[in-house]
Amino acid sequence: MCLGIPGRVLEIHDDAGLRMAMVDFGGIRREVCLSCTPGAGVGSYVIVHVGFAITQVDEAEAQRTLGVLRAMAGAVEGELGEPRP
Repeated sequence: MCLGIPGRVLEIHDDAGLRMAMVDFGGIRREVCLSCTPGAGVGSYVIVHVGFAITQVDEAEAQRTLGVLRAMAGAVEGELGEPRP
């Protein structure tokens, strides 16, 4: 199964010419490429698929989607891993 999961951009940095970000998925943090979402900034919510932010969404939509995923036992952890301490 392939999922696009919403997350909040925490910080943005350059990595060898690629615009990258640390994105928080409700406690799980991953590095994500922002090349497909040039308008995303710190605090923005993005939908991430296989390490790429593919679109921006508003906070309400992001929270609604995360709620649905959490209702599917283990879907977020199965896709992203366990939260960092």
